[in-house]
Parts: sequence; C-alpha cells; structure tokens
Amino acid sequence: MSEVNVIKAAPQKSAKLKIIRGTPLPPPKHTYHKVRKLIHLLCVAVFIILPFFDLMRFDIPHQRFYFFGYELWISEFAIIFFSLMFLMFLVAAASLLYGRVYCGYLCPQMIFSEASVDLENELKRIVNRYFAKQSTEKRNLIHKLTFYSLLTLASVFLAFVFVSYFVTPKDLFHSLASFDVKTITGLTGAITTAIIFLDFALVKQRFCTTVCPYGYLQGVLGDKNTLVVNYRDEKQECIECKKCVKVCPMGIDIRKSPYQFECIHCGECIDACTDVLGKLGHPTLISYTWGEKGLEIDKKMPWHKKLGFLDAKRLVIVLVLLFYATGLFLALSMRKPVLVKLTPNRTTLYKIEENGMVSNKFRLVIANRGKQEAELKLSVANLPSSKVELQPVKLKVGENLEQEFQVVADKKSLTPGVNHFQIISQTVPYNQTDKFDLTFIAPMGKEAK
Repeated sequence: MSEVNVIKAAPQKSAKLKIIRGTPLPPPKHTYHKVRKLIHLLCVAVFIILPFFDLMRFDIPHQRFYFFGYELWISEFAIIFFSLMFLMFLVAAASLLYGRVYCGYLCPQMIFSEASVDLENELKRIVNRYFAKQSTEKRNLIHKLTFYSLLTLASVFLAFVFVSYFVTPKDLFHSLASFDVKTITGLTGAITTAIIFLDFALVKQRFCTTVCPYGYLQGVLGDKNTLVVNYRDEKQECIECKKCVKVCPMGIDIRKSPYQFECIHCGECIDACTDVLGKLGHPTLISYTWGEKGLEIDKKMPWHKKLGFLDAKRLVIVLVLLFYATGLFLALSMRKPVLVKLTPNRTTLYKIEENGMVSNKFRLVIANRGKQEAELKLSVANLPSSKVELQPVKLKVGENLEQEFQVVADKKSLTPGVNHFQIISQTVPYNQTDKFDLTFIAPMGKEAK
C-alpha cells in the first residue's frame, strides 16, 4: 500500500501525520521476525543434536538419563529428580517473568506448526507459478500431493529424533530400516510418526489455543509486571491498516487486549506497526511492556529492568534458581564414576576355618558409571593379621556386579565379639578411594580360646 493510499484509507486520523516527499524511508527499529526465525533454527538444531550426542535424553531400555555429559543411572534417582525439578522451576520462572515468550520463540509445537504453514504457502506459490496453465483442480492436486509427501518425510524424521530421546538412536535406526512395527520401539516410532503428521497437517496452532497446558499455566503465574505485547494509542494515531492482524500467526487483533489467551508474544505485530507508521514518521503503537500499565522496554532502562527484575518477588525467584543450579552442580560434581557399596552378610555371624582363622562374609555391589574400563582393589585397615579374599575386580563401561567375599583374620589378634575396622576400595584409572566403616564378629566364650 502506498503512502497516498494509506492516508486516503483513514483521512481523519492520518491528517495529523506529516510526510516529507523525497525523504528516504527509515528502516524498522525492531526486527523481531528475523530474531525469532533465527532462534527457531537454533532450537531445531538443538532439538536434533541433544539425543545424538547424549546431552539430554532418557534411555528407557538401559535405564539411563543423560544430562550434559553425565550418565545418570536409575539408582541415582535423587539427582535425576533434582535435574527435572530445576528444569520445571526454570520454565515456571520464565513464565512469570516473560509471559508466553517461550510459546513464540522456543516451543517446538509452534516452531514446527509455523514451518508447516510456511511450507504449505510456499508450495502453493510455486505450483501456481510453474503450473499456471493447468486447471485449478490440477494445481490443487499437485499442491496437496507435494505438501503431504514432504510432510510425511518430515514426520518420519521428527519422530525418529523424538523417540531417540528415549531409545538409543542406533537401535531405533535398525527398527526403522527393517520397517519394524511389532516391537515396542518400532510401534512407538510408527505411532509417533502418525501423531506428528496429523498434528502438523490438521491441528497446527489450534493445539496452542485449546489443549496446551503451558498456556493455562502462564495465565495463572503471570502478574502485573509480566512481559506482554501491549497496544497503546492515546493520541488516536492508528490508521486501521490492520497489518498487525494479517501478520499475526495466531490470527488475533492485539489492539483488543494484551492478555488474549491466543497471543504468543512473538512480536510480529510490533514489526508490522513499526514498518507502517515508520514510513509516516511516527513510532510504533505496539511494543513489549512490563504489564499492561508497566514500563516500555527501551535502551535507556537499567539492565536489571530490561531483564524484568522489577520487584522483590523476581529477585527471590532468581535466588531460588541459583540455589537449584548450585545444588545440581554440587550433586553432579560429587558424583563418583564408580559406585561401590559394601555391606556385611549376617546370615552367618562368623566361621572358624580349619587353620584357626576366623572369617566374616561381606557383599560387594559395584557399578561402572564412567567412560573407561575400571579395576577395583580392596584392602583392610585397623584389623590386625587380616586380609580380603577377593581378586581385583574388572568392570567394563556400564557393567554391574554383585558378589560375596570373605575377610579372614587371625583369632589370636581379635577381640571377642565385635571388632571395628575399615575396608578401603581403590579404583583405577579414576583414582577413586572409598572407605567403609564395618564390623568384624569374632568368637566369644569357649570358641574364643
């Protein structure tokens, strides 16, 4: 729409706007669309990379949880739970501070739904261009066949990536190559493919406005200082071009309210208003603000206000996040690559050997959670004339082992009854040393002589 046409479209409101002919039009001040699409590409790359490099995924068949280089076992449920709680609190805190910005910038459902819509529109443009001589029915048929074929391939790929978060990608690839739909892995992949295809072919953004739980959660967590996309027009400068409505991926009119459930805070309407009114020498009427009556984000604001730290509640949230992050870091840093557990076997208190030595049974549980083959050696401390009857134990990566062994001591050097001592385990190549305070039962009464 030209400048003259824009003014004619709303002669009463646009009479206030002065246009200097021949002056170059200023570029838009905001480029949320470009930033948003760049973030979308980055999110897609992260979504694909995470499971294949074991940065974050559940391996259900092997009962493992991979978290940024750490391989956590199901026996380490406390750390797994702490990790998930940290991620959940992070999402809730982001919702309180920044509203539904996650929906517009980071949500996989929104990213792939928009990609599906863009692909469908681009294919329609290409078909109409290169098959202009064909009838409308044939062009529609070509468009639908091409779109659904590409969508099927994309659904298979996305399902493969998604299921790889729960199954080793190598095993999943074998199931896919053999068209396996009988095992749990193959059946899960087939069902996931069908769900993704139906989602991006039929549902798309309607999922966000109907059943998405995060949208309802955001409505509960938001307050008067939560980030919103806000329309302000005290001077009645809107020229009713409705470009903000046309570019909205959710099809809403932001001028009605900043708290519409469908709004995903993507900023597309800000770009549109900036572009139109910028040509007329006026600033945008739509912008990001902290609450409907809050401050507008600009370059002159202090850095902490730009980030949304406007009150004590937000400071407390940041402190809690730091507490969670610190606790998680300490838990992961204190985690030992080789898990060693020693417990006494008291089904038999002691046994007097033929040579007069006394033996006690103990149970060893060991798991190699590291990335190298490990070797474990046991030794005894604070128990005179004693030894461990166990050869060095070798474990492959990911191997578990349970076995019993004996500690043998000279009856003459023992105190009748309970003797306190230590078993020291040394694990190479990790240079890991563990000490276990245990008790050794010796004969009493006549047997002690």
